[in-house]
Amino acid sequence: MSSPQIKMLNIPDKFIGQRLDSTLVAIIPELSRNRLTNWIKNGSILVDNHLSKANYKVLGGELITIKIPTSDDVLAFTPENISLNIVYKDNDIIVINKPANFTVHPGAGNWHGTLLNALLYHFKELALIPRAGIVHRLDKDTTGLMVIARTLQSQANLVKQLQNRTVIRIYHAIVEGKLNKEGVINKNIGRNNKNRTKMTTLEFGGKEAITHYKVLEYFKQFSYIECQLKTGRTHQIRVHLKSINHPIVGDPLYSTKKNHYSKPIIEAIKELNRQALHATKLSLIHPTTNKEMSWEIPLAKDIQNLLTQLEKTSNY
Repeated sequence: MSSPQIKMLNIPDKFIGQRLDSTLVAIIPELSRNRLTNWIKNGSILVDNHLSKANYKVLGGELITIKIPTSDDVLAFTPENISLNIVYKDNDIIVINKPANFTVHPGAGNWHGTLLNALLYHFKELALIPRAGIVHRLDKDTTGLMVIARTLQSQANLVKQLQNRTVIRIYHAIVEGKLNKEGVINKNIGRNNKNRTKMTTLEFGGKEAITHYKVLEYFKQFSYIECQLKTGRTHQIRVHLKSINHPIVGDPLYSTKKNHYSKPIIEAIKELNRQALHATKLSLIHPTTNKEMSWEIPLAKDIQNLLTQLEKTSNY
C-alpha cells in the first residue's frame, strides 16, 4: 500500500465559528464533502495534531494536517513545477497566457499537470484560496488570457465582476463557412443528453448564454472572427458557433471534420490539432485600485500558422 501524502494548511479567520467539514469544502472545493467527512472520521485529518469531528467549530488559525493515501486524485492538490507564461502580476491578481493542451482544473483523466498544480507551486499562498484563485476557465485546448486571484478578497471581487458581466473577454477564432458580418447568438446551453462530454443549445432549460461576434476577415471557405462573451458557459463559443452551422475549425467535439479543402489547408488543420480558438483580450476593474485594466496578446502561433496558410491559398 502506498504511503500517505501529507498536506498542511491553516484555517483563515474568515471561517471562525463554522463547521470543520464545511470549512474544508470551502478551502478545498475539488474534494467532496463526503470524502472529507470520511477522512475526518478515520483520523486522516487532524486539527492542531489532534483527532476531531466534522461538526467541530473552527477558531481560526488551526493547523490542519491531511494524511491522504497516494492515488491519482490526490495529485490534484500537489504543487508541480510547471512553467507559466505570466503576462502580469501584482499582490492581488495574476494574468497568464494559457497554452494549448493544458487543463485548468483537475478531473477524471487529468489529476495532475494542470494549471491548478502549477499555480500552487509558483504562488504558495494560493493553497489557502479556493480553487487556487481560479475564477474562470478556458477549455484544455483553448489558448489565451486568464486572470487568477491571489487573495480571498480579490477572488470575491472578480467573481462578482464576472457575475455582473463587467469583465470583458474577447476571443479570436477561425470558423467554417462565411458568417454574416456580425451578430449575436442568444441560445441557452446545457448538457447533451446523448453525449455527456458535449454541450448543446436548448430551446427550453439550460443556462442563459450570449455571444457577440463580428467577422475580421473572409476567406473562400472560412471566416476569421472575433467573439465577445456576455456569459461564460462550458464550451459556449464552440457550441454557439456550431448551432449556426459555422463550427470552429479543428474542434474535436463540434466541427464537421470536412476534408474537401485544399491539401495545404488540410495539413495546416492537422498540424493545429485543436480548435482554432484564442482568448486574445481581457479587461477588468482591478479589485484593489478600482482602475480599469486591459491586456491583449497576439494569436497563438499554431492558429497564426493556419491563418497565414488561408491567406496564401484562399483569400478573396
